Amino acid sequence: MHPAILWAVLFSIVLAEKSPRLKFIVQEPARFHFTKPENYMTMYHQQGSNVLYVGGQAVIYMLNFTQKGVQETQISAVTDENVRQSCLARSVSKIECDNFITVIEKVNDTFVVCGTNAGTPKCWLLMNDTVLTDMADNGQRISASDISPTIPSQRSVSLSADGSLYSALSAMGKQLGSIRRTYSSNKLLKTEDKWMLNPQFAGAAVIPATQKYNEEIYIFFSETNKTADLDEEPYRARIGRICTNDEGGTKTVLPDSWTTFLKARVMCGTASTPQQYNNIRRAFVLTSPHRTGVMYGLFSNAWDTTVVCAYSIEDIDQAFAKSKLKGYNSPFSFNGMCSKNHTATQNPKMLSVISDHPEIEDMILPVGDAPLDLPTEDHFTHIVADTVLAVNEEHYSVIYLGTEQGKILKVLHTIEEAFIISQYSLFHNEGPIINMAIDSQRGHLYIGTAMEVQRLPLADCSRYGDSCRECILSRDPYCGWDLAKKRCLAIPSNYSATTGGLLQSLDQSNASICGDTAALKIRSTIPKVVQMQKDGPVLLPCPIRSYHATYSWEKDNCIKRYSCTVSGSSCVLGSKPDLPLKEGVFRCMALESGLKQEVVSYRLVFNAGPPATSLASTLALSLLLAMIGFCFQ
Repeated sequence: MHPAILWAVLFSIVLAEKSPRLKFIVQEPARFHFTKPENYMTMYHQQGSNVLYVGGQAVIYMLNFTQKGVQETQISAVTDENVRQSCLARSVSKIECDNFITVIEKVNDTFVVCGTNAGTPKCWLLMNDTVLTDMADNGQRISASDISPTIPSQRSVSLSADGSLYSALSAMGKQLGSIRRTYSSNKLLKTEDKWMLNPQFAGAAVIPATQKYNEEIYIFFSETNKTADLDEEPYRARIGRICTNDEGGTKTVLPDSWTTFLKARVMCGTASTPQQYNNIRRAFVLTSPHRTGVMYGLFSNAWDTTVVCAYSIEDIDQAFAKSKLKGYNSPFSFNGMCSKNHTATQNPKMLSVISDHPEIEDMILPVGDAPLDLPTEDHFTHIVADTVLAVNEEHYSVIYLGTEQGKILKVLHTIEEAFIISQYSLFHNEGPIINMAIDSQRGHLYIGTAMEVQRLPLADCSRYGDSCRECILSRDPYCGWDLAKKRCLAIPSNYSATTGGLLQSLDQSNASICGDTAALKIRSTIPKVVQMQKDGPVLLPCPIRSYHATYSWEKDNCIKRYSCTVSGSSCVLGSKPDLPLKEGVFRCMALESGLKQEVVSYRLVFNAGPPATSLASTLALSLLLAMIGFCFQ
């Protein structure tokens, strides 16, 4: 093989391994279209429910998803006219002088809703899923300005845990940024201004524990790197930690502040290179009683390239429990674990140390010391994940990544690699994925853009094809090949490995488990007759099913082999001066994981008469300009 061709083949194989194996255009009936663009939205979804709450501009959409479609209820949340007029008098941007819903959280059995309210944040209670009641009328201890941003572009995070609402407001303008307990029967606490420098929050999660007093909350954010040189990035990614049973300090030291707040630097990059991704944009945490938890962070660098890094929750927990405090060298003992009576045992000296040294020395490094091997040409905007119990009774992580182009990548994350199962094109109006929510109990993914919201099943097994080989090569933890029903089906929740009956191969692509006969069988197709002029152009398309396969053409039972050009979703065979196409049967062959399969075949016949509209001539007109790509042989 010519060196240039060999290099092209090797390069294309590398690209294929980092690309989605399958690409789907999805037209699910469970979709909802907004009547106006909702460029800022918040989502609330309770596990096991078919109802999704979406906070938009002056409205809350209560969307009930069914198999047939979406039932919509709108709850008005307009700004008070006096507040709006006051905003218009002082604001440059009219868009800010409306009420953008920024918080929808269920605290115990009560829905707390907050919004920007034309620059004067306000909170309500949502009663009976129908009406918003002014929070002040209910006598609750709450300060809306500590919960909701003043403008919709100000990033914020809210979290309900154990009957309390926790809020993190990013720095903007005169607001320095803070992490607070804002609505609770417990003491309302906050961070000290000096603990974070212009934080921009990316997410938060409760880290459960066997003992309630060991329970923690992690908050993920980036802050300004005050020691940055000219050649350093201006951000540092952080994980903040607070204990849920924190009741503040003494009357003289940290009386209304956290006594358990610690922060650690989070590294995302390859350890052997200076290239680091220091701005954390989104974060999602998987916790499970069956396995060590994982935190997935979506990071960017100065060039706005996005990557994903994974972290062990156990490693993070150990770092907060055992690391020394940065800049503190006294022998005074310090234990960073959440404990039963940590506040009562802290003396003023220890509280002063905590106040002056909020950062730990240990840095949090990613699993594998590098970002996941994902295509960097995709710009990721959102991330959620799920833990799936597979046929072998092991747990696997599945990551869903939203992109700037409105696509969803479904990724299997194993100890060895990140394997992109599929890519979904979902929306009529292409635009960035703004928000996502995942329901592990019922098996649904909710995805929102500015124009619509759609629900996608997590176990999308029927899309993989009707053969054992296609099902196994999908490497989807939700799906297995049912030996009795001979179908690719979702793994039932009560499945037992001792009973058997389902096949999977997740750690590697191994379709040989389907059996020798099935593995070696080449699917024969009936050749389609194509008439062509003797000197006319010919373009024969071969539909690409798997983007991890290599495609080539064979003529007349492999007497001669032809390369083809990948163009969109086809591998196109065209005549060339040095390799003209002659009459005969041309078969497109796909090779993947050592298994060869016939995809399509054509019988090329010369037409001696006048030119006629044929499959070949029609394809020539539409595809002639698209014949650019890499060739496979």
